[in-house]
Amino acid sequence: MLLAEVEGRPLAFSVFLPSPTRPGLAEIATFYGHPDGWGTGVAAALMAETLRRLGDVGCAGAHLWTLRDTPRSRRFYAKCGFTETGATRTFDFGESNLLAQVEYERTG
Repeated sequence: MLLAEVEGRPLAFSVFLPSPTRPGLAEIATFYGHPDGWGTGVAAALMAETLRRLGDVGCAGAHLWTLRDTPRSRRFYAKCGFTETGATRTFDFGESNLLAQVEYERTG
């Protein structure tokens, strides 16, 4: 887990682990940024550090799932070099409400 702070205030965090489904890749299980940090570059810096650390431990790349209906997050992942894999799923975050997700991947 990594936490990005600006002047002592947490604005973004990432959680990553070896992918349970994709050998050699990591899965970014969580990547969230507080709206106060949007557009400041803090999320981009956090993603760069996340990917650097994954490379340091030998991961060939990473994949992640994001909500289908969140254009802001999808643009962010594309800007960070991730591409859609074409895989989709529904996920229940614990409220018995299935939400559509799409998968993104970045290698190298």
